[in-house]
Order: sequence, then structure tokens, then C-alpha cells
Amino acid sequence: MDQFTINLLFVGASFALYIGIAIWARAGSTSEFYAAGRGVHPVTNGMATAADWMSAASFISMAGLIAFTGYDNSTFLMGWTGGYVLLALLLAPYLRKFGKFTVSEFIGDRFYSQTARIVAVICLIVASVTYVIGQMTGVGVAFGRFLEVSNTTGLLIGAGVVFAYAVFGGMKGVTYTQVAQYCVLITAYTIPAIFISLQLTGTPVPALGLFGDTASGEPLLTKLDAIVTELGFNEYTTHHSNTLNMVLFTLSLMIGTAGLPHVIMRFFTVPKVSDARWSAGWALVFIALLYLTAPAVGAMARLNISEMMWPNGGIDGGAVSVEEIDNDPRYDWMATWQKTGLLDWEDKNGDGKIQYYNDKSESMQALAEEKGWVGNELTKFNRDILVLANPEIANLPGWVIGLVAAGGLAAALSTAAGLLLAISSAVSHDLIKGAINPQISEKGELLSARIAMAVAIVVATWLGLNPPGFAAQTVALAFGLAAASIFPALMMGIFSTRINNTGAVAGMLAGLVVTLVYIFLHKGWLFIPGTNSFTDADPLLGPIKSTSFGAIGAMVNFGVAYVVAGMTKETPQEIKDLVESVRIPRGAGVAQDH
Repeated sequence: MDQFTINLLFVGASFALYIGIAIWARAGSTSEFYAAGRGVHPVTNGMATAADWMSAASFISMAGLIAFTGYDNSTFLMGWTGGYVLLALLLAPYLRKFGKFTVSEFIGDRFYSQTARIVAVICLIVASVTYVIGQMTGVGVAFGRFLEVSNTTGLLIGAGVVFAYAVFGGMKGVTYTQVAQYCVLITAYTIPAIFISLQLTGTPVPALGLFGDTASGEPLLTKLDAIVTELGFNEYTTHHSNTLNMVLFTLSLMIGTAGLPHVIMRFFTVPKVSDARWSAGWALVFIALLYLTAPAVGAMARLNISEMMWPNGGIDGGAVSVEEIDNDPRYDWMATWQKTGLLDWEDKNGDGKIQYYNDKSESMQALAEEKGWVGNELTKFNRDILVLANPEIANLPGWVIGLVAAGGLAAALSTAAGLLLAISSAVSHDLIKGAINPQISEKGELLSARIAMAVAIVVATWLGLNPPGFAAQTVALAFGLAAASIFPALMMGIFSTRINNTGAVAGMLAGLVVTLVYIFLHKGWLFIPGTNSFTDADPLLGPIKSTSFGAIGAMVNFGVAYVVAGMTKETPQEIKDLVESVRIPRGAGVAQDH
């Protein structure tokens, strides 16, 4: 059986499962559509939350970014896991106790303002649509490779699949679909990692293999450092980027995580407040299985790629020949990925070999001139393909490649569905029912939610054709927008009675606008290529890149909210009492003096 047929079997079987679950768990009421009837078990919800959380950025893109940069991109791991702890401890239980369907509804009621609710909807839509662009980018990469079509065609096919099961199932259907998707994606991520770790280090646990020895007795990371520095790249295990930007980026990812509406919505689906805490704990366990493996996947893949491009013992042994790439079965993956437009090479100097090195390095430029090289000949290697190509690069069995295909698509589609649900809920429940037509019937509200989701899919697909970066980089922009707009409003809404409606609205708008403008200045207005004034290589504010600005935006939000609140009317007493009732456990008595 050929690889294409194996891929179709794995992907087709997983999709049949997802769509079958969506039909079985089809939402019949607004409660089921928005919050799965509030009857999801904490372990089930933890697994669904993990799938919702571990998007294409985590499964497809993160290890690729770590592989090609090394230690500096470990910020993705630190920011996302640290942020989930913030979410679990500071927000999830209190929001569940408040008992509403959506984040925007909480903000509207807490700040006793329809305007605050509408502004929260706008913030949510902007952040979520940006996030969906990253997911659709991952969908296009995965479908393009495993159906052997162009990236654009793959993106369009993926959009159709998301539409098929997310629009009809609602939160109830999405929840149980995401449980299945978690099982698929974690199996697909860890099995290849175990194979590769055994190949390189003899250790079946990838996280331990990362710090183990290769067959030659040399530590894996020491060997990797030696290879990449010989090719003119930065040492893999050391810090090279700006420390201020690294701190701001990590902080932006952390507080952005705690402000992401599609993850917060998952905690509205459990029966009790204590279940929200348990859900968060279980989700952390399920997430850790992938996040502890990702650094090993990145490092081992980088080592494999470097050795494949220099198979004869480094620069002195010579680069891989064009003839080997064309005829050696070990290099078949390169021809397959070339068809997607995400990988390419060119024999620029006509010597019959493909030299892969850092042609921006001054030392390598001198060496290249001496050897007659005219530039890096691995002309394109999209970071988002690395995890999906990893089993092929390591020459693993065909069924493993098919499993990874299904896992990559599960990761992208599960998060896309959660985000689209957050967008549709905001439009139908908060905007249409909450502001435009409060008398709308339940049937009409469900219809408007599904229409909103369909429109969101179309917009995200169109923007996904020309994304502002790799999947994880695009997702980082969404985290920055959530950090600057939604997270401060939630924190002040739960832990401060001083912030009134005017302060909250002013803070959210200030944080959103300043962050959005900074991103557009660097990534192009509305992400349209060529309309940017700066780049992340040469940012507007010193070393602060657009992906790191969310932390600054959050500070602006907090500052504006407190200043405006101090200049306007005090929060009504009944709202102060409401905040106290949400924050303090029921049944707590007055402290006694002994």
C-alpha cells in the first residue's frame, strides 16, 4: 500500500469519527450550543480543553520554531504553560461561579454596561480571528502535504471540514469531538518522538533522550551545537536574542493565555465551581504530555536535517548531491514536500550538490567564497512543516506518517472549532441577543450563531492564504491582543471593586487600539503584505517586536482603566457586593477575634 493511501485511511477514519461525534452530540438548545448543557465531567473537560489549547501552533509549528532557533524560542513553552497556570488559579473558578455563557457576558454584567459588553465582543473577535488565521495556516500545511495538493487547496479543503462539524455541533459537539482529537493528536505526537529518540539516543522517553548521549557517546545537545555552529548558525543551547524582548514576549504569551475566550469558555461547561479547578488541573496534565516532548522533537529533528544535508561528516565530507536527493529513497520526503511549495532547493553554483548553511554569517561568507559556494541552496524550509515531515526525515514506517497526518489535522481543527464557537457565541449571544434584539427566539439565536461561525470561517480562510507569519508566530499576535484587551478587564473585574464601567471600557479600547496599531505597523494593515512601515527585525520601539507588544498593551489597559475610574463615578454598591460574592467562597463566615 502506498503512502498516499495510508494517509487517506488515517485522515479519513479520524474525520469520520469527528463528524459522527458531532452528529451524535448535535446541539439542540442554546445551553448545549454555548456550554454543553453544563454537564461535562472534569476529566473529559480537561482533555477537551487540552485539545482546544494545543493548536496547530503547539503541534505543527512550535517544535519547528524551536528547532531552527533553539533556546531563544523556548519562550513559547514558558509563556504558554505559565499562562495556563494563571488561568487555572486566577480566572477559571471565579468565572464559572459567575455562571454566564460567555466572557463578554461576564464583562457586561460585572461592569454594568452594554457598551462594555460590546467592546468585549470586539476585542474577542479581533483576537480570535487572528488566532484562527494561524490555525487555518496549519490546516493548509497539513492538508497540502498529506493530500499531495497545493497549500492553498489544502486550506480550502480544511475550511470545509471545519464547517461540517463545528457549525452544527456547537459546544456539546465540539467538546466530545475534542476528546477524540486529543487522543489522536497526543498519540500522533509522542509515537514518532519515541521512535526518533530510540534511533538517536536509545532512550524511549524523548524528554530524557534530549539530555542523553548519541550512539557515538557524545551528548545529543553537544553534538547539535557543534553541527549548527560549523554551518554558521547560532549555538543551539545558548541565549542570543534581546533579553527585554524575551521577557515581554513570555509575559505577553502568559497573560494572553489567561485572556483567551475560547479556552475560558471551556470552564463554563462543568457542573460546579470545584469542577472548574479540577478541569484546569487535568488539562495541565494532558498538556504537559506534549509540552515536555516538544523540545526533544525540535532538537532531534534539527540534528537529523543537518546530518541529511551533510551526510558525509560535515563540511569537510561534502554536502548531499542532487543525484542523491533525486534517487535515494531516504530523500523522497523532500520531493513530496516540494510539491506543497513549502520546501525548495536550487544548485546555484552548478556543482551538483546542495549546500545548506547560514549565508548571512560573515565567517561562512568567507568560507563560501573559498569553496566556490554562492549562497544557501536549501532556499526554502517553512518551519511549519518540520513536525509533519519528521517521521519521513527519520525514515519511520508509513503508518506513523499517516498517524502524524491525522494528529496534525486534529490539533489545527480542534482549536479552530473552539475559536469559531467563541466568535459565534459573541456575535449571537452578546451582540444580537444582548444588544440588538433581546427578544430573539432560541431557534433564531442558534441560527445566527451558525451563520456567524460560517462567516468567520470564510474570513479566516481568506486571511490564512497570506498569513502574517508561521502558525505559532500568528498565534502569538492573537495572544498579544488578548493580553492587551481581555485579560486586564477580567482581572480587574474579579479582584478590584474600584474599576467602574467607564474605566473598563476606556482600558479595553486603549489596550486593543495601541496593540493593534503596533502589530499593523510591523505586519501590514489588516495583515495585507507590503503595507507595513517596520519589521520585527527592525522594530519601532527599540528591541520590542510586534509579538511582544501585548504585555505593553496590557500595562496601558490597566493604567488607563485606573486613571479613568478614579476620575468618574464610583462603582455601585450592588456591583461591589456581586464582586465579593464571586470572589469569596460561599459559606465563609466573619473572622472571629480570639
